[in-house]
Amino acid sequence: MTINLFDDKSWLSLRPLTFTRPVANLRIGILTIAEKWAKYLHADFGYLTQAYLSSKYPAIDSALYINGSICPDEALLNAVTALQDGEALVKNELVIAYFSSVRLSASQALTQLKPIAFTGDFTHLVYPEQLFGFNPIEIRKDFALLTKGRTSAQLDSTNTILGDHIFVEEGAKATCSIFNTTYGPIYLGKNSEVWEASAIRGSFALGENASVKMGAKIYSGTTIGPNCRVGGEINNSVIWGNSSKGHEGYLGNSVMGEWCNIGADSNNSNLKNNYANVKLYDYETQKMRDTTLQFCGLIMADHAKCGINTMFNTGSVVGVSANVFGAGFPPHHIPDFSWGGAQGFETYRLDKMLQTTVKVLARKQEVLNEADRAILAHIFEITEQYRGV
Repeated sequence: MTINLFDDKSWLSLRPLTFTRPVANLRIGILTIAEKWAKYLHADFGYLTQAYLSSKYPAIDSALYINGSICPDEALLNAVTALQDGEALVKNELVIAYFSSVRLSASQALTQLKPIAFTGDFTHLVYPEQLFGFNPIEIRKDFALLTKGRTSAQLDSTNTILGDHIFVEEGAKATCSIFNTTYGPIYLGKNSEVWEASAIRGSFALGENASVKMGAKIYSGTTIGPNCRVGGEINNSVIWGNSSKGHEGYLGNSVMGEWCNIGADSNNSNLKNNYANVKLYDYETQKMRDTTLQFCGLIMADHAKCGINTMFNTGSVVGVSANVFGAGFPPHHIPDFSWGGAQGFETYRLDKMLQTTVKVLARKQEVLNEADRAILAHIFEITEQYRGV
C-alpha cells in the first residue's frame, strides 16, 4: 500500500514549526504523524505539501490521501481502509482522507467526491501547543503500536523500575536510574542511553541514539526524539530530534524542533504570575492568540538556538534559525532569522546562518544538502515581513 499525507490549512497555523516541514512530519508521541500512518497501514508514504518543501518531501504514486494533521487510531484506520474510489472521509467540513485516482486538493475532495461521514473523535493538530497537549495520549498509542507482540530487552539491576510498563529496544542502556511507569509507559529507543542518577516518570519516550545526562529529572508527557541529548528538568515537552538541551535549566510545556540548542542554565516560564491564560504569537494575524491554557512554555522552530542563562517568557515563540543571547527577558515572539536578545535584534544573515548550520550538522556526521539550503533560503525570504526589516 502507498499513501500521501496532505497539508491542509493547519500548515499555516502550526508555523513556525511547519516552515521547514509538512504537518505530517511533526513528531508527537514516539513517531511522526506520517510514521504512525505508515505503521498502521503497512504502507510507504509521501507528502502533498508546499511547493518549496516538495524537493525534500515528495509525493509518491498513490490513490489514498490522508490529512497530515490527524493522528491515526483503530477507528480511523477501519474507516480509511474502507474508502472506495471517489469517496472522501469527512467530519463536518474537515477532510480526513480520500480515495481518488485523480490527485485533488482537500477543498476539491470535499466538493467533488462522495462524502462519508465520520462521527468519532481523534487527535487533530491545529496549533503548536497541541503537540505537548496531546503528547501523553500519543505516547500511549504509539507504545502499544510499537510493542504489540514483542518482548522488551532488559535493563541492568542497578536501576529501580516501578511498575512494568516499560519497553527497552535493542542496545538501549541505563545505569543507577529510576523509572516510574505507574503514571504511563516508558519507551527507550534503540541504542539510547540514560545516564546515572536520572529520575524519569512516564509517559516518556526516548528516541534512537538519544541520551539523558546524569541527574536529569523528566516528568510525564515528554518525548525526546532521535539523536538528542538532554539534561536538567523537562516536563511535558516534545523535542523533534537532533537537538540538545544538555545542561541544567527548566523546559516545560514546550516544543523544540530539529537542530536546536538550549544553553546552560536557560529556563522557560510556563505559568503566568497572575495565572491567566497564556497567549502565543500567531503568524496569520501577526497578533497574540489566546491558547486557553494556563500552562504553556516555549515553541522553538528548527535551527534556533539560545545562549547560556536565557530567560524565556511564558508563551514564547522562537522562529526558524533565530539566535537568542544576553541578559533579560527577550520578547514573546522572536522572528525567524533574528540575532540578539532583550536589548534588540538584527537580521541573522543567511550566509552566516548556513556556515553555522554546516558545523552543527557535521557534529552528527550529517551534511547540509542543496534541498535544505534551498528551503532555508526560501524561509529567509518569506519571513522578512515578521522581522520588520
